[in-house]
Amino acid sequence: MKIAIASGKGGTGKTFVSTNLYRVGQKITPQLAIVDCDAEEPNVTQFVSGTNTKQETVTQNLPIIDAQACTFCGKCYEYCNYNAICFLPQIQKISVIEELCHNCGACVYACEHGAITETIKKIGEITTYAHNINIIVEGRVEVGVASPVPVIKKTIQCVNNAPIALLDSPPGISCPFIATVTQADYVVLVTEPTPFALHNVRVTIETLQEINKPFGVIINRADIGNNESKEWFISQNIDILLELPFDIRIAQVYSHGELLVDVEPRYYDMFQDLYAAIIQNIEKWK
Repeated sequence: MKIAIASGKGGTGKTFVSTNLYRVGQKITPQLAIVDCDAEEPNVTQFVSGTNTKQETVTQNLPIIDAQACTFCGKCYEYCNYNAICFLPQIQKISVIEELCHNCGACVYACEHGAITETIKKIGEITTYAHNINIIVEGRVEVGVASPVPVIKKTIQCVNNAPIALLDSPPGISCPFIATVTQADYVVLVTEPTPFALHNVRVTIETLQEINKPFGVIINRADIGNNESKEWFISQNIDILLELPFDIRIAQVYSHGELLVDVEPRYYDMFQDLYAAIIQNIEKWK
């Protein structure tokens, strides 16, 4: 069972919710896993840590075109669905645009003259930590790599055998978000009561509905701004899982890299109820 914690924008408290949910969940679910899928800016291990037990390199096959062997027939260019080949037949120039390449191998298949070979390029790392009987997995993409999606997919595969895995999703609704939530059985959306956040979470909800993913919403800093977000969720029959207050104590604890549920018992109870509600919602959906 996989639970993604996501948001329509950055800064809503997604990792805050993920890590505190993990803390209460590990006392309920043996071998619980938390996965940092925000491979461009992973930070889960700033709040929960363990013993490094495994490190895996994520690679991509990158095509190399030998201009001397190339006949400039253009077949590889035609086969590439990602516009990753720059082809200028008038001046007999051809090259691969690394940032656009999706490692599909179509160009190699298309070439009948043996002009295209592949080299291996490192695009990221996956680190697994043991935390008592639980698991922490972090995906981290290499600087300069255009898309973290391959790293995210392989990172999630590391917890396929975990009874429950919490996926700390990348923010927004672009490809990294999609790569995360498509693997989830349930999505927890963390938002805040501002017009900008409401706009983004509405777009996120439309996306989840399009791919038929069950979800619920957490309103963070619920007592600032206005009630427009809450009223909209109610009007759409969207499940509000939790409303977190605007509490300076939360900011103080978070800024020290600590978990709120470890130092504030009332918040422990709130997150424990949240964990139970999510599991219950998943069972209903099934």
